Amino acid sequence: MSEHSASSYKLGELKPALSRNEALAEANRCLFCYDAPCTRACPTHIDVPKFIKKIASENLKGSAKTILEANILGASCARVCPTEVLCEGACVLNDLHDKPIKIGRLQRYATDPFVMEGTQLFQAGEATGKKVAIVGGGPAGLACAHELTLLGHEAVVFEAQARLGGLNTYGIADYKLDIETSLKEVDWVQSIGFSVRTNTRIGQDVSMSELLADYDAVFIGVGLGSIPTLGMPGEDLAGYEDALVFIDTLKHQSIDQVSLKGQRVAVIGGGNTAIDAVSQSASLGAEKVYMVYRRGREDMGAYDHEIDLALSKGTVEIVYMAQPTEILGEGGKVTGLKCVRHRLKAADASGKSGIEVIEDSDFVLPVDRVFRATGQAKYRDFFAGVDGLEVDRSGRVVVDGNGKTSIDKLWASGDCANGGKEVVNAVAEGKAAAQHIHQALEAKTHG
Repeated sequence: MSEHSASSYKLGELKPALSRNEALAEANRCLFCYDAPCTRACPTHIDVPKFIKKIASENLKGSAKTILEANILGASCARVCPTEVLCEGACVLNDLHDKPIKIGRLQRYATDPFVMEGTQLFQAGEATGKKVAIVGGGPAGLACAHELTLLGHEAVVFEAQARLGGLNTYGIADYKLDIETSLKEVDWVQSIGFSVRTNTRIGQDVSMSELLADYDAVFIGVGLGSIPTLGMPGEDLAGYEDALVFIDTLKHQSIDQVSLKGQRVAVIGGGNTAIDAVSQSASLGAEKVYMVYRRGREDMGAYDHEIDLALSKGTVEIVYMAQPTEILGEGGKVTGLKCVRHRLKAADASGKSGIEVIEDSDFVLPVDRVFRATGQAKYRDFFAGVDGLEVDRSGRVVVDGNGKTSIDKLWASGDCANGGKEVVNAVAEGKAAAQHIHQALEAKTHG
């Protein structure tokens, strides 16, 4: 086991590595489109035809640099991006009734030899004498810190956890991205030379007012918090927990410790974290996995290809139009999940159909474990402690198109500002904010 304490098992990677021959064959299928729709579909706008063409000519360093100049977390995004609805979904081969290019797996093929092996392709820019504090060491914060370092600024990342990486390290299912891979990428990104202060909470160990006073600019990329409890009876029973805690636990324990063999599981929610918990539970040997969602499939936040993947496990059943009302237990442990059926009401003026409870429709799912995956909380209390910071009704930091907040010297992006999107979105926004911070610092210096 590595120093990163990676889990000692593999459940089968969703997007496994390509061999050299497989990569060359796939790269030579690409049409190398002008004004390629795959590039436009990527939030970081990686020049996809360019990096694939370099693979075809066996220029892996050039390919990797093309990817990583656009997306410094290109190695993890190659694994976790929903390529089926982004770059690969936009591939013109779909229109020709052919399979799209395996862009994500080609991206992994190009970046892994450098990122995973620790071969640095970038260097810090000439020092400007400016210092920027980065609050949060997840994808947005890492992208911002790396870009600022390239531009010559001194970036210091403040992270509450013991390790960097955010959801990449702690909250993405292992079959997509394991902890060892995430931390190798973090080490590679950090090796350009920015500083890190882990186990440091802003508002407790250091105040935001101190950061704003001591640094030339501050960036917030704190992401989202834990998944709140639902206020149901029985939430104190053993076997009920936050789905993100469950996913994180898997990354640090052996298969014997996390096996669900013979158990029955219910996952509450319909988004991507919920579907991760469902697929992960099935892969760990659960006898039955129920996904309980209050509406129909068309309203689920999870991607269709992820839902189909979960259903392909054979032990997964999605219980639509159902609302959990109580967790049942015996001897302090979960024994079932009590639910009630819903039905749709007539659509309102916006076209959205409401839901209502069907009377006397209670039913019980006999389960041993219940995972809640009903959406992460915003850091409202943290934001409330930052004087003058504007936050919207949903708890998101209000920013302009460049990530600038309502406070001078303060920027924000990633999930804390967009409400929760993909890793690639956080990278794109963190990088864009860094470029605007640079512009602002340059203007002050030369203005």
